[in-house]
Order: sequence, then C-alpha cells, then structure tokens
Amino acid sequence: MYKDKELTIRPAKKEDLRSLWELIYSDESPEWKKWDAPYFEFRRISWEDYLLKDNVIDQDNDWVIEIDGKIIGGVSYYWEHKPSNWLEMGIGIYDPQYWSGGFGTRALKLWINHLFNTIPLVRVGFTTWSGNVRMITVGEKLGMTMEARLRKCRYYNGVYYDSIRMGLLREEWENNMFFK
Repeated sequence: MYKDKELTIRPAKKEDLRSLWELIYSDESPEWKKWDAPYFEFRRISWEDYLLKDNVIDQDNDWVIEIDGKIIGGVSYYWEHKPSNWLEMGIGIYDPQYWSGGFGTRALKLWINHLFNTIPLVRVGFTTWSGNVRMITVGEKLGMTMEARLRKCRYYNGVYYDSIRMGLLREEWENNMFFK
C-alpha cells in the first residue's frame, strides 16, 4: 500500500469486487469509456458474469485507487514482453467527479515508484490515444517521453486519432523530483 495524503493505492481484494463492478460495468454507457480506448467496443457484463471471469483480480497486477477509503479506480500492469522486462501500465479513474483534480498523476506516481521498487525494470510506459489529452498531460507531468505516435490509426466518432506511446526509464525517474 502507498499513500499520498487522502489518496491510497493498494492491492485489490475480493471485498472490492462489488465496488469495482459498479464503477466499471453497472452503466450501459459509462462516461469513463469515452476516454479509455473508446474505439474498442464496451461490453457491459452482469455482476454474476463478472464473478465468473478468470482472474477477476490479480493482487500483483491490479491495485485499486482510493480517496478517503472510497474506491475511485485502479492501476494495473501487463507484460508486453516479460523476458526483456518490457512492462506496460494503465490507470482508470472511473468516477468522473475525480477527474482533472490531480488524482491520476498522484496515483501513477505511487504506482511507478512501486513498480521500480519491486520489479527489476529498466522502463515503464503506457499507450493512450491523442483524444485523451488528460492522459498525455499526466505522462508529461511525470517526466515521461512520447516514444511513438502512430498517426491516424484510431477511429472514433468519425475522426481519426493517433495512438500515443509514452515511456520512462528508471534513471530518468530516479533523477526527477518525483522519485524523492
């Protein structure tokens, strides 16, 4: 568990499942999906089906973000290529009342610290799209570099957007003000 004032990130637990399902799947057309890869179809699943999913939570890879004990989202990672320690991370703040308040930046700062402190990584990164300006801004605030821009490969609501890949090397993190 890591804390920054009222914000906490911690491994997800079984007791968190209902809150996570409600944040992610209870709405037919959730607001968060307009920013989190909206070009991929969203499929609402029932509470019962959610419980049947294999590996609903992985305590190593899936953590929740809490504000004063209330779950508002999560951070995660997956291996792009484990033999070379190529890891990609993600974040979702599903409750819109917590958008644009710095919570995503603070949560990712804690998550990056955790990843660099517990896994022998050389780099962490994430992929987003040019329509998600807030996510790109979070990456920039954390000292990340735009490593790739795949032009006009994401189509959403009649508009082509770029796919953006951002990354951060361990030595860059250790030398920037966030690591301290």
